[in-house]
Amino acid sequence: MTIAEKQKQLVEEFEQYTDWEERYKHLIELGRQMPEMKEELKIDKYKLDGCQSQVWIKAELKDGRIYFEADSDAAIVKGLIALLLKVYSGHTPDEILSNPPEFLKQIGIDKHLSPTRKNGLAAMMKQIQMYAVAFKTLDGKK
Repeated sequence: MTIAEKQKQLVEEFEQYTDWEERYKHLIELGRQMPEMKEELKIDKYKLDGCQSQVWIKAELKDGRIYFEADSDAAIVKGLIALLLKVYSGHTPDEILSNPPEFLKQIGIDKHLSPTRKNGLAAMMKQIQMYAVAFKTLDGKK
C-alpha cells in the first residue's frame, strides 16, 4: 500500500467518528495497539526534543526501506506517533519525503490539539523526515 493510500484509509477511518471525544479515544487506542518499544531503546539518543511529553523514535534502514519504532509516555502523543508510523514506516526515504502529512489536516487533528501537542507533532514529523534525508544520503553513498 502506498503512503497516499494509507493516508486516505486513515482519513476514512477517522470520518466514522462523529465527535472529537470518539476520535481521541480512537487515537489513544491506536497508540495502545502500537508494538511496545524496548526499554533499552528509550535513551537520549532516540529521545525527541520539542515535545512536552517524552517521545522516542528509532529508525532502521532495511532493503532500502525505513522502519520506525517509537513510544511516548503520554496516551494521546503515543496515538499521534502511531498514526505517523502507520503511514510512513516501511517506505523508502524518497516516498517519505515526497508525501507530506496532509492527512492530519484532513482528519482535523491540527485544529484539535493544544499548541504544545501541535509543536510535538511537528517535531515528530520533522524527525521522521530527517531520518529519511539521512538514510537517503547514506544509501546514495553505497
